[in-house]
Amino acid sequence: MTSDEQRRREDELVDRVRASFDDTDDPRLREIMQSLTDHLHAFARDVRLTEAEWKAGIDFLTACGHITDERRQEFILLSDVLGLSMQTIAINNEAHGNATEATVFGPFFTESSPETEQGGDTAGGAQGQPCWVEGSVVDTAGQPVAGARIEVWQADDDGFYDVQYGDDRVAGRAHLFSADDGSFRFWCVTPTPYPIPHDGPVGRMLAAVGRSPMRAAHVHFMVSAPGHRTLVTHVFVRGDDRLDDDSVFGVKESLVRDFAEQPSGTATPDGRDLGERTWARTRFDIVLAPSDATA
Repeated sequence: MTSDEQRRREDELVDRVRASFDDTDDPRLREIMQSLTDHLHAFARDVRLTEAEWKAGIDFLTACGHITDERRQEFILLSDVLGLSMQTIAINNEAHGNATEATVFGPFFTESSPETEQGGDTAGGAQGQPCWVEGSVVDTAGQPVAGARIEVWQADDDGFYDVQYGDDRVAGRAHLFSADDGSFRFWCVTPTPYPIPHDGPVGRMLAAVGRSPMRAAHVHFMVSAPGHRTLVTHVFVRGDDRLDDDSVFGVKESLVRDFAEQPSGTATPDGRDLGERTWARTRFDIVLAPSDATA
């Protein structure tokens, strides 16, 4: 049990650290730093953090920094598996009418995706079952949003994004623009569950606490249009065993869709010849909130 004198000493330290930010010119920065101080010290006091445990924490964060490079962002992974990414998304994407829900950005987006036409193939050689995705982009009043930029990216059938291969391939990612009636359509590969990178410090942390690194099967979307809030979201596969055990807490029921498998020989929507291959199809309609949206 902590003595009154011990509590006084600890309280005094918190007060001194908070006061060190009193003269911060930026009021928002002052608020953040003082609140961070309160919560960090409260955590250390709550668990009675030992010096050895704090050293282990510093070593863990250092290892996250060492493994991070232009292709891998371990701190995003850490934020994701702690649920902090999803909490930040929830705070910054307040519910607005029937607008499509947002979810995690993930560490594998790139700025330089190729453009594809309506009905184009975003797989770009990525291995997997062909999948036809169609839908529309509308505003919360149901009016079509023409010319919305739709970025899509996904892992291949082996569970890897193109940037994880260490060469210059560009696969499983592209962007297109919604048609005048808001519609869009493209080919990709049917998403499958895959593990987040777990050969580093975040993976070792998950193993230590008995958690799986697996993500539910999904395709990433980022949809933007003037006058509308940019949406970062996924479409998930109904029936996937990982929907209730997604390692980054990214699944939302409103984003789960049927991916209907089509027998070999079934005619494709655009006449594409798939030979004897099976394929899947899904529909994902997207509703964008206005840029000034509030709850």
